Amino acid sequence: MKKLFCFLVVILAFTQAAFSQSREVKVLNANWKFQKGDHAGAEKVVFNDAKWQRVSVPHDWAIYGPFDKNVDIQKVAIVQNGETVATEKTGRTGALPHIGSAWYRNTVTLPKDVKGKKVILLFEGAMSEPEIYWNGKKVGEWKYGYSYFYFDISQWAQEGNNTLAVKLSNKEFASRWYPGAGLYRNVSVIIKNEESIDQWGQFVTTPLVTDAVAKVNIKTKVSGENTRLLTTIFDADGKKIGSDEATVPFGQEFDQNIKVETPKLWSPESPYLYKAVSQLFVGDQLKDENTTVFGIRSIKYEAAKGFSLNGKVTKFKGVCLHHDLGPLGVAVNKAALRRQMQILKDMGCNAIRSSHNMPSFEQLELADEMGFLFLAESFDEWAKPKVDNGYHRFFEEYAEKDIVNLVRATRNHPSIVMWSSGNEVPDQWGEEGVKRAKWLQEIFHREDPTRPVTVGMDQVKATIESGFGALLDIPGLNYRVHLYDEAQKKFPQGFILGSETASTVSSRGIYKFPVVQEKMKQYPDFQSSSYDLEACSWSNVPDEDFVLQDDKPWVIGEFVWTGFDYLGEPTPYDESWPSRSSYFGINDLAGLPKDRYYLYRSRWNTKDTTLHILPHWNWEGREGQTTPVFVYTNYNSAELFINGKSMGVLKKNNSTPQNRYRLMWMDVKYEPGIVKVVALDDNGKAVAEEQIQTAGKPHHIVLEAERKTMSADGEDISFVTVSVVDKNGIPCPTATNQLKFKVSGAASYRAACNGDATSLEMFHNDTMKLFSGKLVVLVQSKTSAGTAKLEVSGAGLKSGFIDLLVK
Repeated sequence: MKKLFCFLVVILAFTQAAFSQSREVKVLNANWKFQKGDHAGAEKVVFNDAKWQRVSVPHDWAIYGPFDKNVDIQKVAIVQNGETVATEKTGRTGALPHIGSAWYRNTVTLPKDVKGKKVILLFEGAMSEPEIYWNGKKVGEWKYGYSYFYFDISQWAQEGNNTLAVKLSNKEFASRWYPGAGLYRNVSVIIKNEESIDQWGQFVTTPLVTDAVAKVNIKTKVSGENTRLLTTIFDADGKKIGSDEATVPFGQEFDQNIKVETPKLWSPESPYLYKAVSQLFVGDQLKDENTTVFGIRSIKYEAAKGFSLNGKVTKFKGVCLHHDLGPLGVAVNKAALRRQMQILKDMGCNAIRSSHNMPSFEQLELADEMGFLFLAESFDEWAKPKVDNGYHRFFEEYAEKDIVNLVRATRNHPSIVMWSSGNEVPDQWGEEGVKRAKWLQEIFHREDPTRPVTVGMDQVKATIESGFGALLDIPGLNYRVHLYDEAQKKFPQGFILGSETASTVSSRGIYKFPVVQEKMKQYPDFQSSSYDLEACSWSNVPDEDFVLQDDKPWVIGEFVWTGFDYLGEPTPYDESWPSRSSYFGINDLAGLPKDRYYLYRSRWNTKDTTLHILPHWNWEGREGQTTPVFVYTNYNSAELFINGKSMGVLKKNNSTPQNRYRLMWMDVKYEPGIVKVVALDDNGKAVAEEQIQTAGKPHHIVLEAERKTMSADGEDISFVTVSVVDKNGIPCPTATNQLKFKVSGAASYRAACNGDATSLEMFHNDTMKLFSGKLVVLVQSKTSAGTAKLEVSGAGLKSGFIDLLVK
């Protein structure tokens, strides 16, 4: 039996951008000049960029479109999907114009005393193959568009104005989904003394955690001689907990231990965070100061129990997320991420997998604050290609550097509980793949001995035979539910992770008849049924995973593909135009929940009542025809009524996976009116009810803001759900009215999205059609306080208005 891994750690979180007497961090968001195309001489200090577009960063140039089926059109057989014959794929990378080169330029003003300082230029994400120029001098390049990287530009930094120029190049056939384009995450300049804490040079763990006491270990790499380090820990209220002063480094690394009595442990239920302030001195002179937020927690993986957090067995109730934010593209926005994660939190989700690349710093900060376990992934390709111009071109030269940067930049986040070195890599076959898996895992262990490593494996038989799966800390299975038992018997770890599950497809508010389970089902309207019974050739519907999670204690959890729809990969319509985004999401591209959201919520959210009816009840022309009614609820039984007439009481049972987790009245005949469900407790007592009813013609517009107050920082966004109702206020679930948006006052119109995977309307235009009766408008704050007003209008409809406060 392979040695079981026991990982006891308390992880700090991120190193916050900070300003003190000893260091300054300039986040370069404003005053960028941007131009698509190759521009000879654009890297020079003196260059005429007067006609270039002025943008702010984070920025995604491709999201502004237009959608075009000829963008990155691919003729390929997707091996991961079991395809053997190459066919034309449209919309696979979102059908947005991300291919080509572009330049960004900015003027960075540095202080008078910059000479003799250490100046670091940090990029959190640049898509892709960035080349970096400072005052006309090429200071470096990187290849992986998802990696964080930095350069020491001290020798080229000068007092006053400096010119930063960045060239980006996106090749065709380089991705399996929409990769985005541009400086899509933050760019920063860090100015500090030569005697300073190294970039990502601090690592906080807790080798001992009990209810009574925790030992916080802080390893800090520094530059400079004759230094001493004072580190103080504060609780969430700012109260000093303890401190330690180190005067003797081991090489260039200080090793400190600080006792925390009766620690408050970090968990998804109680994401308590501490703060460590480290001050570096030479003599009595403060040279550098670094603030780190961290959480105290222990993690453990073992055959008998699976995953334990703080000594409590915990299953991963997780989702996979791609990095795009729907109508915002890949440009990172903390308000958009927070909204996504709040929706997931309400569903009962406790874990996120970054698929299939490094997560943003903002997402990890929110995971720490809101309480999400995190699987941080690195690559979708190793040395063997999936696409012609993928990461395999850089693997040998960059894989180690990219992993080192991923781990060092993010290892202090308490939310991260495992790493992933790859996803469905073709290297699962053959001896070389086994060696690569071992090599990558050892890099992770060297940089972070406190967390295990997994790989999302889809070729389970091959990994059983080769030893690939046996060497991993955590064997991750992507789908292959029929192989779970065999894998558990033959893999030595004693547990299995559902690293990617379900891949059920659906379109919000769209229902197809007859209601039966289907694989790769296609319809003339290019939509998928929201009865949640349709999946892909390689995948399954949710209930099959639920059975494994509930009945097999050695299955330690799942990460559902996916939490939200994403741009690109429109399976099962990847050969059909105009499909240009996925159908996999539990929530649609606008962040609106599909019916499947409530199926997961009924099982995952153990605190709140879930009682949800589907389908909608506007079926003109289906009178008298069989129209099954499903109910998703955390109660075991319920009674259904159609216009007051009982359709009977149903109780969940084990006859099929669907009957175990859903209540399904399969023989209901449609008649207009009211559908009501009454949930019953185990004693047959009515405890909750819900109803839907047939709507009349669309009459007026209703607006509901996710938040009515925004920060006056020019970046905050409020997401406003727009619905159409009839004259009695009943939602019109089939409405497709064309609407117009106008924002005035202290905010501006940012984008709109209706969640329709076939829509070719651009997100940034101020008009869009409703899809299944709804859409979402994004209102972005300005930098001055005040009131903003959103007006939504449509022909023949009474307009809707909402006021938002910006402060």
